[in-house]
Amino acid sequence: MDDLMNRSMVTLQDTFTSTWGFLYTRNSQLFQDLYQDLKDYYRSASVNLEEVLNEFWTKLLEKLFYQANKQSSIDEDYQECVSKKIETLRLFGEAPHKMTIQVTRTFVAARAFLQGLQTSREVVGKVLQVPLSQKCVGAIMRMTYCPHCRGMPTAKPCANYCSNVMKGCLANQADLHTEWSHLADTMIEVGERRLDDVESVILYLPNQISEAMFSMMDNMETINSKLFQACGSLSEGGATGSGFEDITSRRRVVVDDRLGGSVTKMAKSVSDVNMKLREIRPYWVSLPKVLCSDRVASGTGAEDKCWNGMNRARYLPEVIGDGLASQINNPEVEIDITKPDMKIRQQIMQLKIMTHRLKNALNGQDVDFQDTSDDVSGSGSGMCTDDICSRGPRLVAPVTEPPRVYAYPPRNKEVRGSASQSLPSFSILLLSLLILLLRR
Repeated sequence: MDDLMNRSMVTLQDTFTSTWGFLYTRNSQLFQDLYQDLKDYYRSASVNLEEVLNEFWTKLLEKLFYQANKQSSIDEDYQECVSKKIETLRLFGEAPHKMTIQVTRTFVAARAFLQGLQTSREVVGKVLQVPLSQKCVGAIMRMTYCPHCRGMPTAKPCANYCSNVMKGCLANQADLHTEWSHLADTMIEVGERRLDDVESVILYLPNQISEAMFSMMDNMETINSKLFQACGSLSEGGATGSGFEDITSRRRVVVDDRLGGSVTKMAKSVSDVNMKLREIRPYWVSLPKVLCSDRVASGTGAEDKCWNGMNRARYLPEVIGDGLASQINNPEVEIDITKPDMKIRQQIMQLKIMTHRLKNALNGQDVDFQDTSDDVSGSGSGMCTDDICSRGPRLVAPVTEPPRVYAYPPRNKEVRGSASQSLPSFSILLLSLLILLLRR
């Protein structure tokens, strides 16, 4: 985006210098301020985009009016009258209105899209700080290291056993899925509907501005007539168009063809980001499957020879659902489903806020961007003690419910396998998502 803005500004400087001459060079700061305001807005500065554009057109028309009537004496009262009438007489025709709509829709969408990525990154960072519960740490230790303690170092955890452990440990994280997927879907829609022509809007700003200026110059007699009628005649009558004789022969500004390559580059960037958004859409509910890959858990065909939490045998309980509410029936991790993690609930709210902002951006509406930050820290640890490694009756959350006992078939014959297994780091897996969001 910054590259497009810089290229557009270079084009304006080059073409306006040769086309508008001293009229541009004397007022170049006006155009530079416009581009800077647009950049600041995109970077989330507190800028009212509509006010910026309206102010630009008002000041530009004043400059052109004074240039056209430079042989006349214009006092402060007359200048004030002209400034007021400029806003109502639409002296540039439809060009300002058209450009304002295009720029507003494009920049509101682009900024919201960027903030959507930033929010996603921040949510991941906050979730990384949420510690695993002691019950979860104990369940992971039991699943990962108890085979060693029982003399079965080659036994991998049963796949469904691993899934239940990780779904219990990541129950609160899984509740991010609904709002996370809503955010991803809305960002994809913004990218496809509002950022498809971002290059043309930015690169052709010089064309639109110059065409509006030429339109005013061509109609200066009519414009002067309107202003003279509203504000009174100038002291010496003015000389219609007298300030434009050296410009009429140069006429139109054309965008340099060398900028055309940026169009496909920008479109491809948006397309690539949308593709990655589709890939990470199910991220939070897919974590248990990723964590319980064949490298960690037993694969197909070894269901009767895997570690089921008590011995090497088939794992009988069914795989439970995703999210905190489903954990009431989790046989592996004791969870109180009435006590959701508040840090993660805060991140769910951030996702909702950002999705709402993106939906407004689809309609060209902008709202104040909100952000909250909270520091969460903590850690969990566990050891392979007799308490952890013993498999007795499981207490099912909430703790007020009676315990449930799950029967397991007799121990099966040991099979050959890896000499050691280790559970992938949860933080590393979440960090991979953060890297994916940053590489765009």
